[in-house]
Amino acid sequence: MTNHRQLLKDDRLMPLRIAESAREPAELVEFHRWLAELGERMYTRADRVPLSELTGWHTEESTGNLRHDSGKFFTVEGLDIHMPGGPVAHWSQPIIHQPEIGILGILVKQFDGVLHCLMQAKAEPGNCNGLQLSPTVQATRSNYTRVHRGKPVPYLEYFQDTSRHNVIVDVRQSEQGSWFQHKRNRNMVVEVAEEVELLDGFCWLTLGQVHRLFREDNLIAMDARTVLSCLPFAGTDLAKVFPAAADEFHSALFRSCDADEGSLHSADSILSWITESRTRTDVFTNRIPLHDVAGWYRTEEKIAHERDLYFDVIGLDVDASGREVGRWTQPVIEPHGVGVVAFLAQVIGGVLHVLVHARVEPGFVDAVELAPTVQCIPENFDPLPPEARPMFLDYVLNAKPDQIRFDTELSEEGGRFYHARNRYLVIELDTDADVDDRYFRWMPLHQLVDLLRHSHYLNVQARSLVACLHSLSGA
Repeated sequence: MTNHRQLLKDDRLMPLRIAESAREPAELVEFHRWLAELGERMYTRADRVPLSELTGWHTEESTGNLRHDSGKFFTVEGLDIHMPGGPVAHWSQPIIHQPEIGILGILVKQFDGVLHCLMQAKAEPGNCNGLQLSPTVQATRSNYTRVHRGKPVPYLEYFQDTSRHNVIVDVRQSEQGSWFQHKRNRNMVVEVAEEVELLDGFCWLTLGQVHRLFREDNLIAMDARTVLSCLPFAGTDLAKVFPAAADEFHSALFRSCDADEGSLHSADSILSWITESRTRTDVFTNRIPLHDVAGWYRTEEKIAHERDLYFDVIGLDVDASGREVGRWTQPVIEPHGVGVVAFLAQVIGGVLHVLVHARVEPGFVDAVELAPTVQCIPENFDPLPPEARPMFLDYVLNAKPDQIRFDTELSEEGGRFYHARNRYLVIELDTDADVDDRYFRWMPLHQLVDLLRHSHYLNVQARSLVACLHSLSGA
């Protein structure tokens, strides 16, 4: 039996072990049978209710903010934003303020020489389709300290005391900067050698199996995608592990994971570009009372924009099985429309590069993070001036079928958002693009993976797309 001290010696081999797990044949008949059986007895039902009828929540008389009676979990309040020189220089909006740092953790273990991930089938109140595949642990601080007086979070002890285990990933990452104010979660991957009890609702999957499931709409949850993206799926000689590819795109993708294969820009120049982007960008935010947010209105049922764009804040009454708490109510954000999240990709010097955007969002801790080439809900830009329309959006929307290398609808976090979905795309350019290098840069996967060892470099949508690209390298 391999012990944790032996595992620690293998850290330098971790990228190869991850790649081997990704190459495992992805037989999924038993998984789908297990998921279907689970779906028949595990559920989360969410019914809309007026905001005034949220049990355990109250509207502050002085501010209009929605706050939990315990003072924990999160609040819905207002944010006033000034962005001089931006397409929209000033606006205000509702936003979720959740200063707690939660844990998103995946437990991994070697079976027959192959790494497996312990995944959880979890039904969040905002999911559009019931069960989605989530991390082993997905919990806010209020949840795992049991403010709700519910049951303990399964497997939490592996992530709170890692002294006996091999920590592969441990990094704080941001979440949606347009809907959260300074929201961060601790993303962790912990490898164990000891026996682990398999609880109801959990299953062991190879990375090859997980990657194959990325092709299914709304199955791999956002919290799983962000943790998976942080795996060190890049390293010297990694391209040699993969089998010969059938086409140039996949050959270039394998080389993109290998630091020895090169890149258009050096790591130092990329870091300098990010620092310059953050330095020249002025974003001034101020938390304000919710009832002072301009351009929004409130009814018994919702808080909404006066043009009925962007999103609503609504109330849910939730009845759930198989969770720490069986019944609760809460406010959530319900976006208008299905978003488009896309990387443009291009083979440069035999290495696949993707076009990243230095994007400003008001809820980011450091103003700018690297984002997909395109990230928006297209309908939200219809009333804005043409110069506000995202660059490359029309190229993405009009891409030809043979350019589209990845195309799956994936859900955003169902604990705070209701039916929030985006179409995630990787589109290979068939011609050169006119790129403004103040805001966009071409980067290979190994550079993105290296940045993901650190906090606040890639936003949550870019991290999801990194995981999507990794899924294309599997068997």
